[in-house]
Amino acid sequence: MISISTIILILVLLEIFEAWWQYSSNIQEVLFKAYRYYQKSIFLFFLMHPAFYFTLFIILSTEILNGWILAILVFKTLDLFFKINIMKDLFETGNLNEEIRTMLKEPLSPIIFLTGLGLYPFLMFYGLN
Repeated sequence: MISISTIILILVLLEIFEAWWQYSSNIQEVLFKAYRYYQKSIFLFFLMHPAFYFTLFIILSTEILNGWILAILVFKTLDLFFKINIMKDLFETGNLNEEIRTMLKEPLSPIIFLTGLGLYPFLMFYGLN
């Protein structure tokens, strides 16, 4: 079995990758980057979120599914589905409310992209102990 420190290290590296490719000045740019992958293939879009699959792998390999690990899974699942819904409304149907469009153009702090890096490894650590 893989040690907890190795699992956490892998999760940190995957979260750094996700933060790197999503890094943008506002949410609309984040969604545009994600939409480019989504246009090529929905499977490619999902593959650009490897920490989600790693979490599933850890759940299946360790047979541990508690509240901490379930929180990671729920947050990541909601993130994916909200991105897909907003991308469809923004880029395909154009049904997005003008207030939400304005909000998507608001500048983001660079720290926001490190939220997953600061949250998920700790949740995984607590979940595996």
